[in-house]
Amino acid sequence: MKTFSHRANGGHRERILLNFSFFSVFFFVAMIWSAGCSIPNLESQNCTDARDAVKQLYSFHFGNDMNPTPENLKAREKFLTPEFYQRLISANSAVDPFTFAADPPKTFKIAKCTEGDVSHADLQVQIYWRDDQNTIQKEVHVSTIKTGEKWLINDVK
Repeated sequence: MKTFSHRANGGHRERILLNFSFFSVFFFVAMIWSAGCSIPNLESQNCTDARDAVKQLYSFHFGNDMNPTPENLKAREKFLTPEFYQRLISANSAVDPFTFAADPPKTFKIAKCTEGDVSHADLQVQIYWRDDQNTIQKEVHVSTIKTGEKWLINDVK
Protein backbone atom coordinates (compact mmCIF):
# COMPACT_ATOMS: atom_id res chain seq x y z
CA MET A 1 0.00 0.00 0.00
CA LYS A 2 1.38 3.37 -1.01
CA THR A 3 1.16 6.31 1.27
CA PHE A 4 1.87 9.93 0.53
CA SER A 5 3.18 12.36 2.97
CA HIS A 6 1.26 15.52 3.63
CA ARG A 7 4.13 17.48 2.16
CA ALA A 8 4.09 15.62 -1.18
CA ASN A 9 0.31 15.93 -1.49
CA GLY A 10 0.46 19.64 -0.69
CA GLY A 11 3.05 20.19 -3.44
CA HIS A 12 0.65 18.67 -5.95
CA ARG A 13 -2.09 21.08 -4.90
CA GLU A 14 0.32 23.98 -5.16
CA ARG A 15 1.20 22.98 -8.75
CA ILE A 16 -2.50 22.78 -9.64
CA LEU A 17 -3.13 26.21 -8.13
CA LEU A 18 -0.04 27.60 -9.86
CA ASN A 19 -1.17 26.21 -13.25
CA PHE A 20 -4.69 27.55 -12.69
CA SER A 21 -3.30 30.99 -11.76
CA PHE A 22 -1.01 31.04 -14.80
CA PHE A 23 -3.85 30.22 -17.20
CA SER A 24 -6.15 32.75 -15.53
CA VAL A 25 -3.56 35.49 -15.90
CA PHE A 26 -2.79 34.41 -19.48
CA PHE A 27 -6.50 34.47 -20.38
CA PHE A 28 -6.95 37.89 -18.76
CA VAL A 29 -3.93 39.34 -20.59
CA ALA A 30 -5.12 37.88 -23.90
CA MET A 31 -8.56 39.46 -23.44
CA ILE A 32 -7.07 42.87 -22.61
CA TRP A 33 -4.66 42.63 -25.57
CA SER A 34 -7.39 41.70 -28.05
CA ALA A 35 -9.65 44.49 -26.80
CA GLY A 36 -6.78 46.97 -27.03
CA CYS A 37 -5.91 45.92 -30.57
CA SER A 38 -9.35 46.41 -32.01
CA ILE A 39 -9.74 49.72 -33.77
CA PRO A 40 -13.22 51.14 -33.85
CA ASN A 41 -14.48 52.10 -37.28
CA LEU A 42 -15.31 55.79 -37.03
CA GLU A 43 -16.19 56.06 -40.70
CA SER A 44 -19.76 55.89 -41.99
CA GLN A 45 -20.83 52.85 -43.98
CA ASN A 46 -21.24 55.06 -47.07
CA CYS A 47 -17.62 56.21 -46.80
CA THR A 48 -16.46 52.63 -46.29
CA ASP A 49 -18.38 51.48 -49.38
CA ALA A 50 -17.20 54.43 -51.49
CA ARG A 51 -13.62 53.80 -50.30
CA ASP A 52 -13.88 50.20 -51.50
CA ALA A 53 -15.09 51.34 -54.94
CA VAL A 54 -12.23 53.83 -55.30
CA LYS A 55 -9.71 51.25 -54.10
CA GLN A 56 -10.98 48.78 -56.70
CA LEU A 57 -10.58 51.31 -59.51
CA TYR A 58 -7.10 52.45 -58.45
CA SER A 59 -5.91 48.88 -57.81
CA PHE A 60 -7.07 47.90 -61.28
CA HIS A 61 -5.60 51.08 -62.78
CA PHE A 62 -2.17 50.67 -61.13
CA GLY A 63 -2.09 46.97 -62.00
CA ASN A 64 -2.64 47.58 -65.72
CA ASP A 65 -1.56 49.93 -68.50
CA MET A 66 -2.22 53.47 -67.25
CA ASN A 67 -2.19 55.19 -70.65
CA PRO A 68 -5.54 56.87 -71.32
CA THR A 69 -6.31 55.05 -74.55
CA PRO A 70 -9.93 54.35 -75.51
CA GLU A 71 -9.30 50.62 -74.85
CA ASN A 72 -7.89 51.29 -71.38
CA LEU A 73 -10.72 53.65 -70.49
CA LYS A 74 -13.22 51.02 -71.68
CA ALA A 75 -11.63 48.52 -69.28
CA ARG A 76 -12.31 50.97 -66.41
CA GLU A 77 -15.87 51.81 -67.48
CA LYS A 78 -17.44 49.47 -64.89
CA PHE A 79 -16.00 51.67 -62.11
CA LEU A 80 -17.28 54.96 -63.58
CA THR A 81 -20.60 56.72 -63.97
CA PRO A 82 -21.75 56.83 -67.61
CA GLU A 83 -21.40 60.64 -67.61
CA PHE A 84 -17.81 60.56 -66.34
CA TYR A 85 -16.88 57.81 -68.79
CA GLN A 86 -18.26 59.90 -71.69
CA ARG A 87 -16.31 62.98 -70.55
CA LEU A 88 -13.10 60.94 -70.44
CA ILE A 89 -13.67 59.47 -73.90
CA SER A 90 -14.49 62.92 -75.31
CA ALA A 91 -11.45 64.58 -73.72
CA ASN A 92 -8.99 62.37 -75.60
CA SER A 93 -6.12 63.53 -73.38
CA ALA A 94 -2.58 62.16 -73.18
CA VAL A 95 -2.53 62.74 -69.41
CA ASP A 96 -3.80 59.99 -67.11
CA PRO A 97 -7.21 61.22 -65.85
CA PHE A 98 -6.94 59.27 -62.58
CA THR A 99 -3.51 60.57 -61.50
CA PHE A 100 -3.07 63.69 -63.68
CA ALA A 101 0.45 62.55 -64.47
CA ALA A 102 2.32 61.75 -67.64
CA ASP A 103 4.91 59.76 -65.63
CA PRO A 104 3.15 56.77 -63.99
CA PRO A 105 3.26 56.82 -60.19
CA LYS A 106 4.39 53.79 -58.19
CA THR A 107 1.60 53.48 -55.61
CA PHE A 108 -1.44 55.12 -54.05
CA LYS A 109 -3.24 55.39 -50.72
CA ILE A 110 -6.90 56.15 -50.12
CA ALA A 111 -7.03 58.83 -47.44
CA LYS A 112 -9.75 61.07 -46.05
CA CYS A 113 -13.43 60.61 -46.92
CA THR A 114 -16.03 63.33 -46.74
CA GLU A 115 -19.65 62.30 -47.03
CA GLY A 116 -21.84 64.82 -48.85
CA ASP A 117 -25.14 63.01 -48.33
CA VAL A 118 -26.32 59.39 -48.42
CA SER A 119 -25.42 59.02 -52.09
CA HIS A 120 -22.30 61.20 -52.45
CA ALA A 121 -18.81 60.85 -50.99
CA ASP A 122 -15.52 62.53 -51.84
CA LEU A 123 -12.24 60.77 -51.17
CA GLN A 124 -8.67 61.98 -51.12
CA VAL A 125 -6.28 59.69 -52.99
CA GLN A 126 -2.58 60.17 -52.28
CA ILE A 127 -0.32 59.23 -55.18
CA TYR A 128 3.38 58.44 -54.78
CA TRP A 129 6.43 58.39 -57.02
CA ARG A 130 9.43 56.68 -55.42
CA ASP A 131 13.01 56.18 -56.41
CA ASP A 132 16.23 55.51 -54.47
CA GLN A 133 16.55 59.10 -53.25
CA ASN A 134 13.09 60.67 -53.18
CA THR A 135 9.44 60.06 -52.54
CA ILE A 136 7.07 62.54 -54.14
CA GLN A 137 3.46 62.70 -53.02
CA LYS A 138 0.55 64.38 -54.77
CA GLU A 139 -3.15 64.01 -54.26
CA VAL A 140 -6.33 63.88 -56.26
CA HIS A 141 -9.91 64.11 -55.05
CA VAL A 142 -12.34 61.49 -56.25
CA SER A 143 -16.06 62.17 -56.25
CA THR A 144 -18.30 59.10 -55.95
CA ILE A 145 -22.03 58.55 -56.35
CA LYS A 146 -24.12 55.67 -55.14
CA THR A 147 -26.14 54.26 -58.03
CA GLY A 148 -28.50 51.56 -56.82
CA GLU A 149 -26.35 49.43 -54.52
CA LYS A 150 -23.09 50.30 -56.27
CA TRP A 151 -20.69 53.20 -55.75
CA LEU A 152 -19.22 54.67 -58.96
CA ILE A 153 -16.57 57.29 -59.62
CA ASN A 154 -18.15 60.48 -60.99
CA ASP A 155 -15.12 62.78 -61.19
CA VAL A 156 -11.43 63.11 -60.36
CA LYS A 157 -9.93 66.54 -59.60
